[in-house]
Amino acid sequence: MNRTIRGGFRRALPIASTLALGAALALSGCGSESDGDTIGVSLIVKTTSNPFFVAMQEGAEAAAEDAGVELSVAAGQSDGDEETQIQAIENAISRGDAGILITPNGPGVEDALIRARDAGLYVIVLDTPPSDTEAADITFATDNFLAGQKIGQWAAAQLGGEKAVIGMIDIFDDKIVSVDVQRDQGFLDGMGIDIGDPAVIGDEASTGQYSGGEFEIVGHEASQGAEDGGRTAAENLLSANPDINVVYTINEPAAYGAYEAFEAAGATEDLVVVSVDGGCAGVDAVTGGIIGATSQQYPVKMAELGVEAIKQLVDTGEAPETTEGLDFYNTGVELVTDQPHDGIEAITTDEAKELCWG
Repeated sequence: MNRTIRGGFRRALPIASTLALGAALALSGCGSESDGDTIGVSLIVKTTSNPFFVAMQEGAEAAAEDAGVELSVAAGQSDGDEETQIQAIENAISRGDAGILITPNGPGVEDALIRARDAGLYVIVLDTPPSDTEAADITFATDNFLAGQKIGQWAAAQLGGEKAVIGMIDIFDDKIVSVDVQRDQGFLDGMGIDIGDPAVIGDEASTGQYSGGEFEIVGHEASQGAEDGGRTAAENLLSANPDINVVYTINEPAAYGAYEAFEAAGATEDLVVVSVDGGCAGVDAVTGGIIGATSQQYPVKMAELGVEAIKQLVDTGEAPETTEGLDFYNTGVELVTDQPHDGIEAITTDEAKELCWG
C-alpha cells in the first residue's frame, strides 16, 4: 500500500513557514517508515525526446532510489500532449501516490492537478509554473524571465551598437505556457526593448531603440521546442527578412534547427544565436560557435529536490517553501559563453561542462 497525504492533512500544511527548503530536505533521511508502507511518487514530464526531460527523469530515479521512494514515470508523446499527462495524473490518484512531480504540457492538465490535490496528493510543478495557482502546492523551476534577460543583455552587448534585426523562435502559437512567455519577454527586456504587457508575446513595437541602438523584430515563430520546428521557424523568418542578425530561441534543440536554416541560406556570418537550457550538447554548441550564449538551468536538481521534498513531507510533515521574494523555489540559472562582456556575469563553457546534463 502506498503512503499518501490525504486531503485534510495536506490542506492544513503551511508552505514551510518555519523551515527553509535546504534545511528541510537535509532531514529527508531521518523520517520513520516503521509502518512499512511505500511512498509513491509520480514523475510526469513533457516528453522524452528532449534531453532536458531525460536528465530530469534520471535525476528523479537516482533520488528515489536513495530515498527508498517508489517512482512511477510517464511522459507526453510530444511537447504539448496534454491528454497523456492527464491520464498519468489520474493513474497517480488511483494508485494513491503521495505526490506528483510534473512539467505540464499546457493549461489543459491543470484541472486534473487540482483533482489530485483534492485527493490528497502533494503536487510539485517542475520547470513550467501553472497558470492556475490552485494546480500546484509549489513550483521548483528556473527563473525563466531572468534566463531570458541574461541572454538578452549578452546579445545587446555582442552587437556593439549594430542595428538588431531580430527573429524570435518560441514554443507555441496556439497556447499560452508560462515558460514560453517568460523567456521571450525576458530576452526582450534584457535587450532593453519595451515589452508592453509582460504576459503577452508579440505585443511589443516591431521597431524602435534597444540598449545599443536601433532594432527591428521580424516576427515570432513557433518551434514546438524541437530541432525540426526551429529549422522551419527560421526558414519562415528568413523569408520575411534575410537580414536577420539576432535569433532568440526558446531552447537549444530549436537553436540547432535555426542555425541549420541560416547556414543553408549562407547567412551565419555575424549571426548572434542565443538560447536557454545548458545541456551538454548545448554547451558544446557554444564552444563550436553555433550558439553564442545560453542560460544554463538545472533539471536534475529540480527532480532530485522534488523527490526529496515529498519524502520529507510524508515522513515529518515539513513542506518546502518558496525562495524569498519569489512565488516559486528558484533552482538557479547561469549565463554560459566564451565571449564575455564587462558587467555581464557569466561562466565559461569549461565551467558549464562540469554542471551540464544530457
